[in-house]
Amino acid sequence: MFKSDFLSEAEARGFVFQCTDGEELDAALLAGPVSGYVGFDLTADSLHVGSMVQIMLARLLQRHGHRPVLLLGGGTTKIGDPSGKEEARQLLTPERIARNGEGILAILRRFVATDGPAAALVADNAEWLDRLGYIELLREVGTHFSISRMLSFDSVRLRLEREQGLSFLEFNYQILQSYDFRELNRRHGVALQMGGSDQWGNIVSGVDLVRRTDGRQVWGLTTPLIATASGAKMGKTASGAVWLSADRVSPFDYWQFWRNTEDADVGRFLRMFTDLPLDECGRLAALAGAEINEAKKVLATEATTLCHGRDTALAVAETARRSYEAGELVQDALPQHPVRIDQLAAGIPVFRLFAEAGLCGSNGEARRLIRGGGARINDRPVTDESYLVGEDDLLDGAIKLSLGRKQHVLLRPEPGVD
Repeated sequence: MFKSDFLSEAEARGFVFQCTDGEELDAALLAGPVSGYVGFDLTADSLHVGSMVQIMLARLLQRHGHRPVLLLGGGTTKIGDPSGKEEARQLLTPERIARNGEGILAILRRFVATDGPAAALVADNAEWLDRLGYIELLREVGTHFSISRMLSFDSVRLRLEREQGLSFLEFNYQILQSYDFRELNRRHGVALQMGGSDQWGNIVSGVDLVRRTDGRQVWGLTTPLIATASGAKMGKTASGAVWLSADRVSPFDYWQFWRNTEDADVGRFLRMFTDLPLDECGRLAALAGAEINEAKKVLATEATTLCHGRDTALAVAETARRSYEAGELVQDALPQHPVRIDQLAAGIPVFRLFAEAGLCGSNGEARRLIRGGGARINDRPVTDESYLVGEDDLLDGAIKLSLGRKQHVLLRPEPGVD
């Protein structure tokens, strides 16, 4: 049992998977403020739901009076982290990495305060990695890394076992992440690194490096990798990743993602992805039968509040209520997909539209769902997978596609461009 407020609540909410010297970390957290960091490589201009565990852990650290450090991987993104990856990442230009960093930082600031008395620190490892000399790194740091031990960590071992190859560039990632920890400790007194369980090898290596070279006590904490109760990867849908940027995934779709949570996951997700008190999470998770849907709506609204703001969350919750429960066509709020006027005039197979609009992952999946009776056009059931959607289906200038009761897309006619 942990005694510090942060670790006690982190464990109760399901964030703690592995920890180096947990008792000592607990004591340090009791003794005073601790700076702990989470890192984000800049491979896209937005984070997605898969990053929410680390974001919420940093948010929790700040709520308990400690200082989160948000490390942007402007340097390590130039290499690519092999952890959990089946192939090498595409290398990005410095300009693209810089743009991605701006987008990711804007998202992080929604969840973690970067100004005020308890402000989080923002750092970019390009500040020191870009100036790091290779010989200097080999002499000062390389002597503290054992090749056999590096090969034993999952991030490396699993790639090699699957015979997918691992470039020397990627192999160096573990060393650079460890160097980051030491640099943050030297510059800013950072004593805790947090990350997913697939980062365990990199985190332990960083702890060892700081202790060996500087004789300082630091710690590592990992979170479990999150999958749904059915075993699906967290944050994925038929149409792709659930991004935290409204430019990539609308607030309505974001709300809907959480609303579609499996019954068995509601309590766990309430604890991890909202700020609701633990007893309230427990009360909502205990709801049975149809009442569990009310808990899902609370989850969706609270999670959307954190990402997009309270006003937006309440607005999309009301839109969902009117669309799903009152059967209204709330055009301005539903996800929209363009369709060419000339193609609509000629008729477009309905299965193709369901796939192109992102309601299904493929044409084959769309055909099966339509045959199964799960598809509707303007709230009218359609079971003929070859039905041609045309201009006659326009209703108030749009066509509403629905899959089940919860997934809707509006088709908006646009002029064709050759």
